[in-house]
Amino acid sequence: MWLIRALMDEQGYRNEIPRDVWKQKRLLRGLMNVRPPKAVSGEFLAVQDAYLKEAIREKGVTKLSDLRPIRPHQYLWQGDITALAVDAIVNAANSALLGCFSPNHACIDNAIHTFAGVELRLACDEIIRTQGHEEPTGTAKITPGFNLPAKYVLHTVGPIVSGRLNEQHCELLASCYESCLELAAKHGLESVAFCCISTGVFGFPQREAAEIAVDTVTAFQKEHPIDVIFNVFKEADLRIYQALL
Repeated sequence: MWLIRALMDEQGYRNEIPRDVWKQKRLLRGLMNVRPPKAVSGEFLAVQDAYLKEAIREKGVTKLSDLRPIRPHQYLWQGDITALAVDAIVNAANSALLGCFSPNHACIDNAIHTFAGVELRLACDEIIRTQGHEEPTGTAKITPGFNLPAKYVLHTVGPIVSGRLNEQHCELLASCYESCLELAAKHGLESVAFCCISTGVFGFPQREAAEIAVDTVTAFQKEHPIDVIFNVFKEADLRIYQALL
């Protein structure tokens, strides 16, 4: 309630706060989603961080040691990527890197920014302002995970497939995986969880995307034995990765 009131006051909202706790949590998430990247008080961060750490604890955290490899250094796990305690999780970001501003949207970008906290949008905004342009497709950036169980977040912008899949789409998607893995190796990370980059609203066919993911990761691991978790959410993606692995 304190966080809701603070965000409503900051943003000039005068809506009635619902009595239902689930609706209050939805409202809080929506208010966090639409908050622009701007300075925030230490008091707000202290309360927000305590709230998010408890919310994640209630969801349940999965560690790498809880999983069994399906191949050497390769794991397949179905679930909420914001509940994974690994060195880094991968966010399928947009070119602005600022997260999803649509309140309570079900995309992974929204979920990661929600449970990391408002600090993540501030960190991404600093990256974009420093480099002076939006993030190109196929590249990656790293930020702390803040309140997430993961230590870091690797943000990558996947290709958008609006028509027929072509070679450039495939090369750019492979570049997303390569860029994340190279960034992880550069920072000495030992485990990375990949979401299904560019599938969903970005339109990349799921089977072809999974093939590129597995092939690119496997090739990289020949020189760098980093642990990789292929994280899926949908049953269709689970079946595809099970067949490939």
